[in-house]
Amino acid sequence: MEPVGIRELRQHASRYVAMAKAGQRVPVTERGKLVAYLVPAEDTGTLLESLAASGDYAPPAGAIDDLLPPSSIPQGRRPLSEVVTELRDAERW
Repeated sequence: MEPVGIRELRQHASRYVAMAKAGQRVPVTERGKLVAYLVPAEDTGTLLESLAASGDYAPPAGAIDDLLPPSSIPQGRRPLSEVVTELRDAERW
């Protein structure tokens, strides 16, 4: 959903309240900067259902079993997960 400015929200509040009531999450901006979200007052379902209604989530198209097996690591190289773990450990100290 495109963000709506404060002035537009004031002028057409009922339109945006109806959108929020329908389950959409309406981003509100002030001078181009995100300042708030207009969201439904009642829980309309699970978190994933809410995210899907707002367009922030798309359910998976297939099963995890349909994915290809991971590629092998070239000789002399380390898995990326090891490198990331090492970098994170180094940042802590």
